[in-house]
Amino acid sequence: MINKIFCLLAFALFNIIIAQAQQTLVLSNVLQSNMVVQQNKPFKVWGTASPNSLVTVVADWSQKVSTTADSNGDFVALINVPAVKIGDFKPHTIEVKSGQDEVRLDGVLIGEVWICSGQSNMQFKLMEDKNSATELQAANYPNIRLFYADLNFSATPIQSIKGRWEACSPETVKKFSAVGYYFGKSIYSNLNIPVGIIFSGIGASKVEAFLPQETLQNNPTLDSVYLQPYLNSPKSKEKVNSGFSFEKVTRPFLLYNALINPLINLSIKGFCWYQGEGNRMERASYTLATQMLIKSWREKFAQGELPFYYVQVAPFFYDKEDPTLADYAFFRESQEKVLEINNTGMVVSMDVGEAKDLHPKNKRPLGIRLAKIALNRTYGLDTTVYQGPQYEYFEIRGKFTVIHFKQGTVLNGLITNDSLAPGFFTIAGADQKFYNATAKIVGNTILLISDKVKKPIAVRYAFTNYAVTNLQNRSGLPAVPFRTDRWPEPKL
Repeated sequence: MINKIFCLLAFALFNIIIAQAQQTLVLSNVLQSNMVVQQNKPFKVWGTASPNSLVTVVADWSQKVSTTADSNGDFVALINVPAVKIGDFKPHTIEVKSGQDEVRLDGVLIGEVWICSGQSNMQFKLMEDKNSATELQAANYPNIRLFYADLNFSATPIQSIKGRWEACSPETVKKFSAVGYYFGKSIYSNLNIPVGIIFSGIGASKVEAFLPQETLQNNPTLDSVYLQPYLNSPKSKEKVNSGFSFEKVTRPFLLYNALINPLINLSIKGFCWYQGEGNRMERASYTLATQMLIKSWREKFAQGELPFYYVQVAPFFYDKEDPTLADYAFFRESQEKVLEINNTGMVVSMDVGEAKDLHPKNKRPLGIRLAKIALNRTYGLDTTVYQGPQYEYFEIRGKFTVIHFKQGTVLNGLITNDSLAPGFFTIAGADQKFYNATAKIVGNTILLISDKVKKPIAVRYAFTNYAVTNLQNRSGLPAVPFRTDRWPEPKL
């Protein structure tokens, strides 16, 4: 009797395995149970089925939608998604059918979806963050969903991506992006709706790795600086696999093909980006490359001018203990110029950097600052202050040089985060030699003086490699580094 039961069970299991093997209906791997679907936008359901077969999609919030797979079996169906109400965390289902095949997604939430990408400071795990002891313990947020894309490379654009949608918990979030988590948590706590965060990036990567090949090819500067040196090298002839190497993450377009292209059908709200260390010796080419990255991603995702918010690199000494060196400051200036592209925003990290650590441990302020930009600019919460003091002009008043900031960035006044005088102001005369200046806060201005510069003609603030700053507005947002001169960068 036992043998008969065992045989029946084995036969049933065999039939299930055979049926699964024969099933031709497969959804994109980013479409899973427990995912978050972007609210108030059409949502694409895509995958493969039998060639020329009918595919139907039913979400529990909408009517049935039908489409036909093409001759290769590829299909895309479009379903409408309503705006979610505050406090609505109802789990939903999506059923996809083709012939005898069926795929069902359960526990789907409707809310906001953001993609976080970049290199190691975006990849930096929450478990490594200085606040991890308290943050992890409290990180039970079942209505925040996380998707961590597995690393991959491809010489051509691909559709597949590996990863798993999971509810945020102390266990699931500990290896997730700290910046991404803090960003998502802040969006969630302020809007009180579901939030989905996708991390798709890798440490040590360069900006050109995230650009489509045709974007690089169609721009003469990007083609000559990034693409042709790679295509003309032996590396471009190697077979590309998923294995990591510090060199491979710098190659043009491979990461775009494998980590971004598989997501372009997904409805999202916007992007968060933290990258730059790998390109730190570049200037105009980096600005252009990042601007073209933004334009190309927006074009590929075909959802209009999606918000693109990014973090400026933190101070770091690069093993050169010379407080006058400014090559990294010139790179940060190149990052700031990315703001010329519409619907972008930049987070300053000068106050939470660590001069001798390329991976500062305090990521909470950065995630929150990204969220502040989004809450104000994307979600229309005008009372959310998201800008730190920004330089407007200076004037000479007797023996003082007076720094004025844009009014909207110092509405609540200037302070320092350590109650000391503001640091890292320098002034120069006609000889173009910069000297440290004593700084004092007076109202919404800074008064500078130096007995070594009798006739100042230029001012710089935090314009060196590893200045960890203390000047901020009363909303806790740091002043943006600046220089008033346009003197050429010295050659090292």
